[in-house]
Amino acid sequence: MFKIQLLNAMSPAGLKLFPRELYEVDTDMQDPDAILVRSHVMHDMAFPASVKIVGRAGAGVNNIPVAELTKKGIPVLNTPGANANAVKELVIAGMLLASRHICAAWNYVQTLTESNDELIHAKIERDKKQFAGFELQGKTLGVIGLGSIGVKVANAALGLGMRVIGYDPTITVHRAWELSSDVEQAASFEHLLLESDFISVHVPLNGQTKHLLSTSQFGLMKQGVVLLNFSRDGIIDNAALAEALRDNKVYSYVSDFPAILLKDFPRAISLPHLGASTQQAEENCAIMLVKQIRDFLEKGILSHAVNFPSVDMPLSQAAMRLAVINENIPNMVAQISSKLAERKINIVSLTNKSLNEMAYTLIDVSTGVDDSLLDEIRKIRGVVKIREVRKSG
Repeated sequence: MFKIQLLNAMSPAGLKLFPRELYEVDTDMQDPDAILVRSHVMHDMAFPASVKIVGRAGAGVNNIPVAELTKKGIPVLNTPGANANAVKELVIAGMLLASRHICAAWNYVQTLTESNDELIHAKIERDKKQFAGFELQGKTLGVIGLGSIGVKVANAALGLGMRVIGYDPTITVHRAWELSSDVEQAASFEHLLLESDFISVHVPLNGQTKHLLSTSQFGLMKQGVVLLNFSRDGIIDNAALAEALRDNKVYSYVSDFPAILLKDFPRAISLPHLGASTQQAEENCAIMLVKQIRDFLEKGILSHAVNFPSVDMPLSQAAMRLAVINENIPNMVAQISSKLAERKINIVSLTNKSLNEMAYTLIDVSTGVDDSLLDEIRKIRGVVKIREVRKSG
């Protein structure tokens, strides 16, 4: 019986995929095999030795101590792309909010105090010019980061009649196939900043992207640019942004991350982190995560880990599957194989992959493996964890 601990509520559409005969799922769990999380901050948590994997229902993992878990040999999964459509739609809505002054116009109507409709209509006719906006058609949108969300935003903007240029030096082949051929490739990051009327950022927050847009980048942008951030707080330097708003360099800023420094700017539109807040996105994230957790616990298959490589190997007719997490150092596979050979245990299939300082190995063997052999393998320098993964059924 596998034990699953929930740190946040998860969609029942995903949780029902845990078979009751194999899984116990609860919020209060002793010695869990897996921990599932959405927004709960885990940096001060103590992790029991039983924990084999941590899963985040969403793309960002800033609330998870990834480096600490990596050292412990615990993969951290996320669900990239599961909420991409929800975020894409909110980005499009953000462009419309900014270009048509919808928030200010809405607030204006709420403040009307006239006693009848005729008076209201007369006042509106006198005042509505202050809310005159501009259309998206013909404007240039620059998309920074062409992952699952960035690609969807770029393609959708084309459908609105916008010119779209994209920048992502690490775009994957899969995303490149999804991207419309009408999206132009920016010659450089600076080229995108110079050309764009709207700029939307879709990159993770890390050491390279913190304050990706700051004073020098704002200096390259067009006067009156509209900036959108539905990616992560911290990617844009709020102090530099405040100056750009004061100088009207940035005409409007639409973000999913409210900040005290920006709250009082009339053209800084902040939403309460609504990017993935749709029923469909929550269901998609939960379903994707549960499938990944089950694959790892039941078959040893690892996908969408942010700190380990993706490893898949079809289940063979072997009596036992071993899953080994080890440091990415020379001679690891040979040492493990030697231990099996000493016991005259034949290797049926083996897959080994590495990512940065860690590696993951799946080994299907011809016969069962006893605890003493597992202990011998654990004692090999560089082996962090080893577990048995029996065949399904």
